[in-house]
Amino acid sequence: MRLRKAVLRSFNSGDYTATVQLAGSYKVYLEDITVARNLPEGEMVTGRKTAILFFDEHNPKEAVIIAVYS
Repeated sequence: MRLRKAVLRSFNSGDYTATVQLAGSYKVYLEDITVARNLPEGEMVTGRKTAILFFDEHNPKEAVIIAVYS
């Protein structure tokens, strides 16, 4: 497992997924990343910093956003 920082670029409240830009990467966006359901929808604002837990570093589908912060 690995914890990474990212910036929220968009949030889909219908299926509770997000598009993020990993910290230090200007070209890589990860889409359809699962968002933990304990995070309120109102906190998922574009531009907020996020913490992402990767269960498998080589498979972004096995990742979850576990926190948002300013």
